[in-house]
Amino acid sequence: MKAIVVSKAGENPKLVNDFPLPEKQNENEVLLQVKSVAVKNLDKLRASGKHYSLNYDDGKAKIVGMDGVGTLGDGTRVYAVSKNGILAEQAWVQKESIVPIPNNLDSALAAALPNAVMGAALALRFRAKMKQNNVVLVNGATGVTGKIAVQLAKLYGAKHIIATGRNEHVLEELYTLGANKTINLKADNDSIVQQVRAINKETPIDVVIDYLWGKPAEFILSALKSKGNYTHQTRFVTVGAMAGDNINLSSAILRSTDIQILGSGLGTWTSEETKILNTEILPEAFDLAAKGALQLNIESIGIEDVETYWHKKLDNAKRLVVNL
Repeated sequence: MKAIVVSKAGENPKLVNDFPLPEKQNENEVLLQVKSVAVKNLDKLRASGKHYSLNYDDGKAKIVGMDGVGTLGDGTRVYAVSKNGILAEQAWVQKESIVPIPNNLDSALAAALPNAVMGAALALRFRAKMKQNNVVLVNGATGVTGKIAVQLAKLYGAKHIIATGRNEHVLEELYTLGANKTINLKADNDSIVQQVRAINKETPIDVVIDYLWGKPAEFILSALKSKGNYTHQTRFVTVGAMAGDNINLSSAILRSTDIQILGSGLGTWTSEETKILNTEILPEAFDLAAKGALQLNIESIGIEDVETYWHKKLDNAKRLVVNL
């Protein structure tokens, strides 16, 4: 079968036309005829061997990708997750990960949504424990998952949403998706800190969902620092590190301010939360997208184009989707 394969860490993915279907691991797997697979930063990190969830110590070639949309043996169109890689014509998928797709939802859009919804909804609901009328700041809102986080925060009842990013076009678009205020991260450092500080004074920030880490996270944490007064509690949830994996964090910020710093990612979610993702959150997201109430931009390609597009940067927060 056709498959996109990586043989060792650091190797660029390659199209193999006669790659064998991996063996079925257990009775909890069913065969999926794959139709659409989104290519995400997580997939690229795993393929490169740089993500903590995958290594190449066994020396075996691996199919890239973790999740996608396809049809089961009875013709039912579903989203599902595979442990053996999914960017191929067929894949074994986990039964408990299967979520039916609405008939009027495009397969490519359905494939693109789950990772972004996972990175936004689980951070908002379970790590930040967002409540109705919370003030939410999305740091890195001009990325694919950041845009979804803005929309879900609005749907979950946020009173005020602040969005940061460097893409002026997407920042402007975010006002139509639920943002009340935007901060351009191309501004000078002092300006960014002052803007966050002014916003926090006027509408104290309950939740920060952070996709950048690095310097932008430092600016926000610095802006939240107090002079030892009673402070508003802020739950700062890091989901990604697009601006760098490390920060400089002053102990005085944590000692002077009621900040809770948490992470959201593989390894932080409970089995019950993952079950809720598959039984409640994703079905709701698919229905919203089918009605046009949840928006995500995609760029579709064929499997023959993956090698060309693998390292290509897409404009305006588009998700790359491979259609088979």
